[in-house]
Amino acid sequence: MTDAEMRIDPERAAALVSQIKTIRERITAVSGGRDVRLVAVSKLKPANDILALVQQASPPQLHFGENYAQELAQKAEILPRNIQWHFIGGLQSGHCKNLAKIPNLWCVSSVDTEKKAQLLDKHRGELLSAFSSSSSPDSTPTPGQLNVHVQVNTSGEASKSGCEPGAATVALCRAVEAAPHLRLLGLMTIGAIARSAATTAETENEDFAVLRAQRDLVAAELSLDRELELSMGMSDDFEGAVAMGSAEVRVGSTIFGSRPLKSEAKIRE
Repeated sequence: MTDAEMRIDPERAAALVSQIKTIRERITAVSGGRDVRLVAVSKLKPANDILALVQQASPPQLHFGENYAQELAQKAEILPRNIQWHFIGGLQSGHCKNLAKIPNLWCVSSVDTEKKAQLLDKHRGELLSAFSSSSSPDSTPTPGQLNVHVQVNTSGEASKSGCEPGAATVALCRAVEAAPHLRLLGLMTIGAIARSAATTAETENEDFAVLRAQRDLVAAELSLDRELELSMGMSDDFEGAVAMGSAEVRVGSTIFGSRPLKSEAKIRE
């Protein structure tokens, strides 16, 4: 099945378009005129929902986030190639090869070790070499460097992935910056649930403050001539994150509604 053959339910599409319009308006209200990237988190939701937002949202929604490597690969295979995919789940070394070779994978937002960065760099390089030597281009845009967010464990919770703030974060950012096929886009955090629940556009979230300080530390230590972005904020706290300088928010259930069990999820309907 191709995207041209995929059925879109008109009522479902209208509801999704309405929800994403509302989220965009809420972001604009607190962004102070800055451009903030909205990543629609579509994990465990069918490709039909994604296609509806690509085709019917105005402007089209093109940035989508997935938590599971296999699900992202399956959706990327059947959906339009102009979608800009984000891998936002826990990154395993064994997934790096397949992820890096998805041409329209735009960003991996959960890099937390130098080994994983090296694997992504290696396999992205292989993809770029294959494209440069290919004589039969298709509709897929030519891939470039793979954007990377280094994940920082700002809350110090043992259950959370990410680098420790400080020297470990700086070292990993330095390694990503040196990788020829990766582009250090910025830092990402998933903060403590309790702090997220208490966050509003008027209150300061401690995790967001830590990430902002880490961004400034990395920029100074690496003597970067560009600004690194902050990726922080999800459905419950994105307005507070934007107010504190986030350049990217990841919103899922507020757009798509509650998710099915993983065992019951369908790639397409």
